[in-house]
Amino acid sequence: MSLKNKYDVIVVGAGPGGSMTAKTAAEKGLNVLLIEKRQEIGSPIRCAEGVGEKSFKKFFPVIKDEWISTKMVGVRIYSPDGTLVEMSDNRAVGYILERKIFDRDLACMAADAGADVFTKTRATDIIIKDNFVKGIEGIRLGERFKVEADIVVGADGVESKVGRWAGIDTTLKPKDIESGAEYLISGIPVEDLCEVYLGNDIAPAGYVWAFPKGKNRANVGIGILGSKIGEKRPFDYLNEFVKKKYKNGKIIEVIYGGIPVSRPTKTFENGIMLVGDAARFTDPITGGGITNAMESGIYAGEVAAECIEEEDFSEGGLKKYEKRWRSTIGEENNRSYLLKEFFINLPDGGLNALAHSINKINITELSVKGLMRTLIDKNPWIPAKLAKLFKKK
Repeated sequence: MSLKNKYDVIVVGAGPGGSMTAKTAAEKGLNVLLIEKRQEIGSPIRCAEGVGEKSFKKFFPVIKDEWISTKMVGVRIYSPDGTLVEMSDNRAVGYILERKIFDRDLACMAADAGADVFTKTRATDIIIKDNFVKGIEGIRLGERFKVEADIVVGADGVESKVGRWAGIDTTLKPKDIESGAEYLISGIPVEDLCEVYLGNDIAPAGYVWAFPKGKNRANVGIGILGSKIGEKRPFDYLNEFVKKKYKNGKIIEVIYGGIPVSRPTKTFENGIMLVGDAARFTDPITGGGITNAMESGIYAGEVAAECIEEEDFSEGGLKKYEKRWRSTIGEENNRSYLLKEFFINLPDGGLNALAHSINKINITELSVKGLMRTLIDKNPWIPAKLAKLFKKK
C-alpha cells in the first residue's frame, strides 16, 4: 500500500487520541491517513497505564481481556508522614491496561473503519497555503513525501511539533508540566490496588505511584513539577524510593517524558486541530490522559466530517471542536487545575493534616471528586471557592 496524494484528513500520531480521531472520521466516510513515527504502535509506553472503569466503558462497553493487565479495586494514598488514606469498595473500579496491545488494537480499529495506517512515517513539516494548513511533508522509510489534506490533526503528544508548525503556542510554563520517570519492576509483592506516595522529600509538588501489572510486577513511577526540579532529577528521587521500598525488585523497563498539567489553550487553527496531550487534555491533578485523549479524538473526527461536508475548514468552522470539549473535558480540566494549584502550595504539614482528618474513613467513591468531598466535609479551612467546585449537584 502506498500513500495517496490527497486525503480528507491526516492524523499525525497513533496514540489513543490519534487512533480514535482516525477511526471516527473514517466511520463518517472520510478518506483518512493515520501516521506514526515509531515502527511499533504502543511502544515505548509513556504512562502508568491506569484508567477508571466508568470512563473507559463509555468508549468500550465490551472490554477485551487482553487489554487488561490488572483490575484495580482501590487506591491507597500515603501522606508525607506515612498516614494512610484508603479508597476501595472491593470491586473492580479501574484497569491497568496493556498499552502495547490496546494502542495497536485502536489503530487496527481505525484501519478496519477504512483509514490508511502507516508506521515508521514521520511528519517533518506542514504545508500551508493561503494561511491554511493543507497537508504535511514527511519521511517514510527514508524517502521524503508530501501529502495534501483538507484538515490535519495533531495527535503528536506533549511536544506537539504539528501545533507549533501551525503557529499554535504549545509552550508550557515549568509549573504546568510534570517531569516523569517510571520503571516496570518485577519480583515484588503486589496487590490489586494502586498506591500513591506524597511528600516533598519523595516527589516535590508531585507524587510517586505504584500501579499493579499482574503477578509480582508493577509500574513504579514519579512525577515532579518542572518548577521544583533542582539538582536532583526525577530518576534520582525514584531511585531513592525504589531502593527503600523495592530493594529486591528487578527493573525490566525504563520510560520517561513530560506530562502536561496545564489548562488547554488554543486547540485549532485554519485547517488544523489538536487532540490528547498535544491539546493539553491531561488531567492536571492525576496526570491521566488516556480517556480524555480518546474523547477529544471522537470530537475531532466528528467535527472534521461536519466541516468537510460544509466545505469550511477555517478557524471559524473548526471552532465547534472547542465548543464540544469545553463543556466536557474542559470543565473537568479546569477543576483539576485549580485543585493542583491548591495542593502544590501546601507544605507537608498541610498534607499530613488532611490525611489525619480522613484516615479512619473508607472512601467508596473512588474518584478525585469522592476524595475531595470527604476532605471538604472534614476540613472547613479548605477555600470556599475550591469547595464549591466539588459540591454535589
